Amino acid sequence: MKISVEDKTKVDKILTISATREELEPRFEKAYRTYRKKINMPGFRPGQMPLTIIKKRFGKDIESEEINNYVQEIFRDEVVPKYSPIGEPKFDELKWDDKNLEVKIEIGVRPEFELTDISKLTIDKMVHDVTDKEVDEELEHSRERAGTWKESEEPVQEKSKVTIDAVPLDEKGNPKEEEKDTDKSIDLSDEQFAPFKEALLGKKKGDEADVELAEGDDKEVFRVTVKSVQSLELPELNDEFVKKVTNEEITSVEDFRSHIKSQIQNYFDQVSGDIAKQEVMDELIKVHDDIDVPDRVLARFQQAFLDRMKQQQQGEVPEDFNEEEYLESIKEDAAKEARWAFILDELEKKYDDVEITPEDVDAKLAGEAARYGMPVEMIKNFYAQSNDQLENLRKNIRADKVFEKILNDVQVKELSKEEYQEKKKKERNEKGDS
Repeated sequence: MKISVEDKTKVDKILTISATREELEPRFEKAYRTYRKKINMPGFRPGQMPLTIIKKRFGKDIESEEINNYVQEIFRDEVVPKYSPIGEPKFDELKWDDKNLEVKIEIGVRPEFELTDISKLTIDKMVHDVTDKEVDEELEHSRERAGTWKESEEPVQEKSKVTIDAVPLDEKGNPKEEEKDTDKSIDLSDEQFAPFKEALLGKKKGDEADVELAEGDDKEVFRVTVKSVQSLELPELNDEFVKKVTNEEITSVEDFRSHIKSQIQNYFDQVSGDIAKQEVMDELIKVHDDIDVPDRVLARFQQAFLDRMKQQQQGEVPEDFNEEEYLESIKEDAAKEARWAFILDELEKKYDDVEITPEDVDAKLAGEAARYGMPVEMIKNFYAQSNDQLENLRKNIRADKVFEKILNDVQVKELSKEEYQEKKKKERNEKGDS
């Protein structure tokens, strides 16, 4: 047996495994005898069929199976310990002419690179203290959610609900009565009804207006008649209202304001932290853009992109969807994700003092439960049923802790929400112009 190696790139290798029939013959003979014990055929006692007949009738199938077993064993016992391949190996060719075996296998190996000095990196971090205006807006949303819709004689306003009859007009502006749509209820606060809102603002019950709906080069004009106008009657913001909407968990307006402010701040801090993590990832990927990604690893990440896309589409893709073109289009993004995976491995080695405690797991599970609105015990049971899911949970906790350490080591430039948004808008515009 011989293994020869061809370097396709720094991180891609093509291995050729060669063997002769003489080398494989002992395996074949053993396989023949094993099969003889299992074969029952009329005219022969069980397990006593002559090997010559077995070879003649079943030889090719037995040898083919044994060759596949042999290749898998060589890969496991010889290739893996020596090269530590990553990604799914690609078995390109298998040639067997009854005398000589030759198998080509493409593998990827881990790229070698030096992790940059984290302390020299600078990232932007968005900071924001919740304002009274933001609390007031959320209080208003709470009142709106608890409000009651009532018919009104007042003109249509931006947040009105209206009931309308709509009839399409032909090219000469004449109504096509046979296509009339009656008693259609629309909420003008919904963005999809923006053309209706623009045409109906200020109108009253019984008024008419023409609404133009356009999609691409197609457009259609409807004559709309307002049949009723509904306005939202808001409850008074008082202690009784607070008790009702919080199931008596909060009993005063002042405490409700504090609770809402805390919720908004926690949400913003979470978003800010997630954005800071993304800033770290983007910066580290940028300074390590020379990391070579093995073809087999790149293929795995491209496939992950494709699987996510199909999942988002609920398994349905357009009839003219070209999978090869899609895989090519996301190649660079897949390469970035692969580079990040290698970088994260090195970061976890650098911060090897990270420990995961039972308290960390409980906190993560509680966060997951809150995120999906499920009982903590249900989330625990879900993870308890799958070792893979539990291991992924621990990996995510470890990654979070590594990020905490990174954020303590990098240089952080704090920007207000407005400054951060303006800077990112400018960067996007500059990128679009380049």
